[in-house]
Amino acid sequence: MNPTAPTQISFAQAEYDKKKKRTRREVLLEKMEQVVPWSRLMEVIEPYYPKSGKRGRPPIGLERMLRMYFVQQWYGLADEAVEDAVYDSVALRNFMGIDLSRTSVPDATTLMGFRHLLEAHDLPKAILVEVNVMLMERGLLMTQGTLVDATLIAAPSSTKNKEHARDPEMHQAKKGNQWHFGMKAHIGADAESGLVHTVTGTAANEHDITQAHALLHGEEAVVFADSGYRGITKRQEIQAQHPGVDWQVAMMPGKRRALKKSKTVDALIDKLEKIKASIRAKVEHPFRVIKCQFGYRKTRYRGLVKNTAQLTTLFALSNLWMVRKRIIQGPAG
Repeated sequence: MNPTAPTQISFAQAEYDKKKKRTRREVLLEKMEQVVPWSRLMEVIEPYYPKSGKRGRPPIGLERMLRMYFVQQWYGLADEAVEDAVYDSVALRNFMGIDLSRTSVPDATTLMGFRHLLEAHDLPKAILVEVNVMLMERGLLMTQGTLVDATLIAAPSSTKNKEHARDPEMHQAKKGNQWHFGMKAHIGADAESGLVHTVTGTAANEHDITQAHALLHGEEAVVFADSGYRGITKRQEIQAQHPGVDWQVAMMPGKRRALKKSKTVDALIDKLEKIKASIRAKVEHPFRVIKCQFGYRKTRYRGLVKNTAQLTTLFALSNLWMVRKRIIQGPAG
């Protein structure tokens, strides 16, 4: 039950509850209601959240703001669009515990202030850590192996802003025969489940290998990576910070195509590459969730700090989405 919901329902709410069809929005909200560790996350944020004082308007409840912030991530909405969506949708108001006959929807400025609060205290990273602690307690997140990878996130190339310029922290990078302007999201994920444990953000022209050392949690014995990470063991930061890690880096595609399958040795090498590729495939799942399920395909803010904070929250929520069925079903036996 939503703890922020009013104790009595209005006539409009009663009529809404009688409808038979459940929308996709209601299904998503219902599942995330059950899997998000609300009380644990509020304990992380509460020390930094403004307290009620003797003067001025009392702050809106922390849980309501956290729910509004998560709605923004799940549906890829700007601050003003979230406010409008909550006014328009009974499902969203129910999720946030809002009855318009008693209270209003937090406005876009309040949501922006909450987002800035999270960014200022690096709380998205704390949210990811708390989510993963909960998943480890449930046996859903292991520590023996890590997958590392990165994906390009496009940034608006428009110059219709105060500076009349593109975001100076974003850059161009070429992938295949196409140029992309934006940033890169680098992740370290659990080799067993594909759940993300570490996130960093850089400009798009930053090579994947430069962030590899920052994507390891330090307890893994083996790391799997694609061919873009070749030569990783020669890097100074890897030798200094992660000397005992076994790096399983994919063979260059051209070299693999040149293998002669008729030869026993080459056939074994190709089979090993297939096994490594099947393990690495799990790292694509969180990218799919944030891009396809949550609709995150382009940066919303200017600067790497704000966008990396949002990405960190998105990957925390993607972890919960990926294991939602196992959390809802509870432990076996």
